[in-house]
Amino acid sequence: MFQRGVFVVYLINQGFSAGQIALLQTLLYLVSALAEIPTGFLADRIGRRTSIVFGQALIALCLVGEVALSGYPWFVALFILYGIGMAFVSGAETALLYDLLRRRGLEIHYVKVKSRYTTLGSLTMALAIAVGGSLQKISWELVYLGAAVALILSAVVLMARVPELRGKDVADLDEPAESGDDRDGDGDGGTDADADGPPVGKMAVLKSVTPRLASLVLVSGLMHATMTPYFIFIQEALTHQGVATSLVSAVMSAAFLIGGFAPLLADRANRRLGVRLLVPLTLAVLIASLGFSGMEWAWLTIVVFLLAVGAPDITAVVVDDVFNQGVPSRYRSSLLSVITFVESLLIACGYFLLGWLIDAFGSGAGFAWYAAVPAVALVLGIPSILNGRWVKAA
Repeated sequence: MFQRGVFVVYLINQGFSAGQIALLQTLLYLVSALAEIPTGFLADRIGRRTSIVFGQALIALCLVGEVALSGYPWFVALFILYGIGMAFVSGAETALLYDLLRRRGLEIHYVKVKSRYTTLGSLTMALAIAVGGSLQKISWELVYLGAAVALILSAVVLMARVPELRGKDVADLDEPAESGDDRDGDGDGGTDADADGPPVGKMAVLKSVTPRLASLVLVSGLMHATMTPYFIFIQEALTHQGVATSLVSAVMSAAFLIGGFAPLLADRANRRLGVRLLVPLTLAVLIASLGFSGMEWAWLTIVVFLLAVGAPDITAVVVDDVFNQGVPSRYRSSLLSVITFVESLLIACGYFLLGWLIDAFGSGAGFAWYAAVPAVALVLGIPSILNGRWVKAA
């Protein structure tokens, strides 16, 4: 994804304002959120690998379109398709990894494996971003077309090397009670039965999201709604503060390097602190970072951003493990997509809010005001933190 570190700069060069960019990103995550649940159910039916491949192909098509087409209406359409592509990948990706481990009796090592998986992806992304900054000096077309080709190549490798898994293929991994708790359908007389597998009632799927998991979903979603827009709009802030595009690319590359190595600490952090402490500590770090970024000193903005970027990556892996242990394998993609739906919806709202704040008050004051989002998440999480409700659901 060569464009990842500089795509905001590209959109600015297209003549789009911060508000317009925020609307595009809001639309991206809103569409992704709305598509999450149907694509999650579909991934459990047709196969999680197939879902990922289709999503990556759709994203690659959008990347080509961003350099082949011009004008805001075209970009609106492209970002809608991009959001649908994201929905096909998310949920299915995590479900495929977790159940491949579970089939081998290795799910207790998920945090360690996911940490290494995340690290490899982030290091690759960091390298791609650094290269993207250099490719941009030649042409923007090279940046975007190169990213599209890389996505297609990764899909080819996935098809060749990773086995397919559908929900019914791993239904035997669930406890007998789990496997049969929705055989009567969704409670209103309807079922979603496969001809060669047990029925999956949609209401039964949704009921598997317990109150304690729902509480964590909300707070975790607000954490993602803080870091994701912050990560993207830091490009606009640094550009506004006079930082060259090549240095912006270097900062983003460094951020991915930090974010890549940080998850390696997730297993140790989980054992020593646990999710009950990791979540509030991460939110406190984000509040402080956004506040300091609001001072509009380029060097301080870079330092606090790079110091903060690793914390959510550590916490996300631990939270991800709690989610996976709390849902049955047979419809893991479906349930993880429900969770991602909430997170994506909050991220979409976060993009809209931060974009509006930047347009209204400038990037500095906008970041400072946006610190209210992780502050709200911290307040909402206090009852669960004090009551010890954030425990592993398995």
